[in-house]
Amino acid sequence: MLAASAFAGTARAKQTPRIAAIDWAMLETSVALGVMPVAATELIQFRAGAVEPDIPESVADLGLRGAPNFELLQLTRPDLILISPFYTRYTGRLEAIAPVFSLPFYVKGEPPFEKALAAVTALGEKLGRTDEARKVLIETDAAMQAMRTRLAGFSARPTYVINIGDARHFRAFGADSMFGDILSRLGLANAWVDRSQFTFAAPVPLENLAASPEARIVIVSDIPVEAREGLRNSAIWRALPAVRQGRVVTLGNVGPYGGITAGMRFARLLTEALTAQGEAL
Repeated sequence: MLAASAFAGTARAKQTPRIAAIDWAMLETSVALGVMPVAATELIQFRAGAVEPDIPESVADLGLRGAPNFELLQLTRPDLILISPFYTRYTGRLEAIAPVFSLPFYVKGEPPFEKALAAVTALGEKLGRTDEARKVLIETDAAMQAMRTRLAGFSARPTYVINIGDARHFRAFGADSMFGDILSRLGLANAWVDRSQFTFAAPVPLENLAASPEARIVIVSDIPVEAREGLRNSAIWRALPAVRQGRVVTLGNVGPYGGITAGMRFARLLTEALTAQGEAL
């Protein structure tokens, strides 16, 4: 197969490969290296829920990540297909179309941002873009250090990072989530001390947020309308110290299972939100 020969090792110098991304974290990594895929999965949801990076309409939408459209994928004539271990059940079918490159991002009990950084290096080598990868990592480190410095005055107070799906429960992001890992890198203590569940977002009763009364609460991504109305009428929510004392901030949408772009978007939105409110938060 012509595509297979093109990617027997690394990409040929200065040739832009035709990439198809099944995994969103791999999609982000490819774009960060300056290679826009010709095809990717669930792009409507990605644009709404992950927001960054911007994916043009010219990129073919392959449908669900868990059930991609293999016929459309073949029509896009990719040179390389990017996946993570979550999609290994499709490896055989994908390899019949083009070579497959898989990297891990989310492993139970392990912080994922280091894996996202390693993915930049690994994919950069695969695509013959080692210089671009090196530049991305240098810029990422500098930006992270700058944000950590800006947040130095906020380090005394622990932080819950949560997502709300209904008015009675929240999803807690522990140290093995992207958000929890970034929190630590910014010098902020995670008020949620347990590990995340296998989905990296454990649904927990709302009253558990009272376990650390001095903590601030950071809500990531939009709250559904029904849940928002329910919280307004929730005695449990209103009784939480962080709510009563105005220590709650809401961030824009960020993909919880993303790569380097999702991690840095969360870091930036969190830094902007906290510094806008002042150290009392």
